[in-house]
Amino acid sequence: MKVMQINTVCGTGSVGRIMVDLIETLRAEGDCGIAAFGRREAPSGIAAYKFGTNLDMGIHVLHTFLHGEHGFASKKRTLRLIKKIEEYNPDIIHLHNIHGFYLNVELLFSYLKKAGKPVVWTLHDCWSFTGHCAYFDYSGCNKWKTGCEACPQHKKVYPYALFKDNSRQNYSRKKAAFTNVPELTLVTPSSWLSSLVKESYLKEYPIRVIPNGISLDKFHPIDKGLKRRLGMEKKFILLGVAGMWEERKGYAYFEALADRLDDSFQIILIGLSRKKLRKLHPGIYGVMRTESMEELAEYYSMADVYVNPTLEDNFPTTNLEALACGTPVVTFATGGSVESVDENTGKIVTKGNIEGLLKAIEELRGEPSKEAACLKKAEEYNKKDRFREYLNLYRELLEERDA
Repeated sequence: MKVMQINTVCGTGSVGRIMVDLIETLRAEGDCGIAAFGRREAPSGIAAYKFGTNLDMGIHVLHTFLHGEHGFASKKRTLRLIKKIEEYNPDIIHLHNIHGFYLNVELLFSYLKKAGKPVVWTLHDCWSFTGHCAYFDYSGCNKWKTGCEACPQHKKVYPYALFKDNSRQNYSRKKAAFTNVPELTLVTPSSWLSSLVKESYLKEYPIRVIPNGISLDKFHPIDKGLKRRLGMEKKFILLGVAGMWEERKGYAYFEALADRLDDSFQIILIGLSRKKLRKLHPGIYGVMRTESMEELAEYYSMADVYVNPTLEDNFPTTNLEALACGTPVVTFATGGSVESVDENTGKIVTKGNIEGLLKAIEELRGEPSKEAACLKKAEEYNKKDRFREYLNLYRELLEERDA
């Protein structure tokens, strides 16, 4: 069985790591996989094909900013990808994020409609069925259910249509491109996102829920003296991790916590930009983004509580990584963030409730250790089991074709 996956990046970020893990799972089962991606570089030892360039990405960014059209540039790069698909001749084509300034979705889906191959599309956010946004919870907008227009977020959030709101036309073009694809199966990591898809124009397709998996051999309790090295032995550590600290990730709530908590607490945030580090609240210890899973595991293991005050999210992998390191999670009741947390492994707080956040943290501080329960819960997300579900889906789709 040959599988080609397509994503913005390969090996970096949560989705990029998922793609690599799937290739490794295919190998272990005696199958083959290749990653096609548009940006950055792939890890060594992974069969990969980069079809994007920095110049093309820059042009696509400008096209989005100026015309308000995201996913409709990069024609030459997309034709290059299609040629590679035909050369590799996969049995299954597996899409992940097809946005990210690297791909022309109309060209790709025009090809998929006549390629005669089963297609699996894992939706890691909501971009596939809106006229602009990857998420809309924060704005409370439900226009995507009937047809986007006058987008309240087009200038404020990714993919940043700074000079023109083209959400109405984008919605129509994406709907035309993404519907009526033969042999397309959708996958979502959360039940929350699955329920939204069923209300969208993608409801015609069969849909599976396959939670994200993580490497339990990489994320597990590690104590290499990090707390001592940082001089925080007597502190109660609150950790937050994000690939990018956007407003929707809840950065402002950490600043509010830092204003309210006494000196016995220490907030640590990982994934901060240089700009945010320069303006960092004095009560927060900041760390830039790291791709080292071992370093992340050290921080998760050192923390007493992982705090995720996300305002928009699908199924955060960071929650799973924290649990795998034995650290309980406090999260806002947002999207699929609550689906990996129960009363034995953390606390769920009403979205936006800073008082509830403080109360949950204080309660966890006074309760017995939840490490054993967290480690047991994390076993449900062992990547070997979760990604084998994808392999089973691939085989099922191929058997249906041969029946």
